[in-house]
Formats: sequence, C-alpha cells, structure tokens
Amino acid sequence: MMNAFLYGVALQWKLDLRNKGILLSYYIVPLVFFAFMGGILSSINPQAKDNLIQSMTVFGISMGAILGAPVSLVELYGSEIKKAYKVGGIPLWIAVINNFIAAFVHLFIMSLLIYFIAPLAFGAKTPNNLALYFLALGIFIIVNLLVGTALGLLIKSPSKLTMVSQFIFLPSIMLAGIMFPVSLLPKFLENLGKIFPATWGFKLMNSDVFDAKIIIPLAVIMLISIVISGYQLSKISLE
Repeated sequence: MMNAFLYGVALQWKLDLRNKGILLSYYIVPLVFFAFMGGILSSINPQAKDNLIQSMTVFGISMGAILGAPVSLVELYGSEIKKAYKVGGIPLWIAVINNFIAAFVHLFIMSLLIYFIAPLAFGAKTPNNLALYFLALGIFIIVNLLVGTALGLLIKSPSKLTMVSQFIFLPSIMLAGIMFPVSLLPKFLENLGKIFPATWGFKLMNSDVFDAKIIIPLAVIMLISIVISGYQLSKISLE
C-alpha cells in the first residue's frame, strides 16, 4: 500500500514537470520574477535586501499554489480519469493527497533556489532564525496548497478556475506588503489584505520569534480550506 502511494506521488511529480502550464507557475515565472524584481528592488531600496528572500518566496509560493496546484485537480476530476479511479476502487482523495505532496516538493525546491541564490546575486540578508524560517516556510506552503486544493475541487471549469485564481492571487500579492509597506495603503485595503495567507505568511517568515497571533489567521484559513475540500470531495464521490 505504501509503495503504491509513493509511486502515485512520484508519478504526479513527474506529470507536473511535463505540464508546461504547471511548470511555468511552479518554477519559471516565480524565478524569472525573482531575477528581475530582485535586482530592481535591491537597487531602488537597499533596505529591501533585508526581506528580499521572504518577499520573493511569498510571491513564488502564492503563484504555484493558487495558480498551479488546482489545475491538476480540475483536469483529473473533470475528465474520464475520475471514472478510472472509481472502477479501480481507488479513493478519490488519493489524487488530492498525491497532488498536494508533489506540489509541496516543487514549491519547497523553488523556495530553496531563492534562498540560496538571493544572497549571492543581490546581497540579500538571510533570516536570523533559520529553524523558525523553515518552519514558517513549511506552514505557509501547506496553507496555500490547502487553499489551492479547495479551489481545484470547488471549480470544475478551467476558464473559471483561471479567473477565480487570479482574483485571489493578484490582491494577495499587492496587499501583502512584499512590494511596498502595507502602511502606505488605505486602511480599508490594509485590512482587506489580512484575509489572504500571503500577508500572514510574509509576517511569519520575517519574524524572529514564534508569534501565535500570526499563526491563528493561517490556522483559520487552513481549517476553512479543509472543510470546503472535504465537502467537495464527498459531493464528487457521489457523482
């Protein structure tokens, strides 16, 4: 059973690498954005180097999890592959877990590339507390992937998925404080940004101490996403 599960995860990981759209959202666009914006931000504002790793990582993870991860689920549950799972007696949640783990590995690799390249290329400052940073990184990836999973199960049309994903991704990036301080925003927009995981993930990865006040909003987003995903999976299983 375990071997079959690991094989499924590895297969999903390889399929992602062959999917140009997913490859773009997991690696190419985040790293190209990092290459351009890393140089621009560090040149315009030398203080940006203090959290350049965190800001570019938040962008990359948000893009991969919100724009990339749901695509595989929509393609699977909206095709004949779903019937193959049922005929083979394979629980439909297996595909969700496989996609989740494979996406986590992709996004973690992308985050490591930013972590190691940023200091060399742009003189970016590395986090003071590495253990806390990587714990925060893991939590942020998980929360974003849970949101992406909920989207992939909730929306059946690829065109609608693209529209809704962009509607979540763009405001979360603009209001998270990774491009400019949130204090420059009107109070309404600053508060609006707090409903997105990017805002809290950026704060968590910049923190030198474990702050429960930052974890609570992420936990709420995580719980809501799990409930939505579980409900949608039960509906899909009955179809």
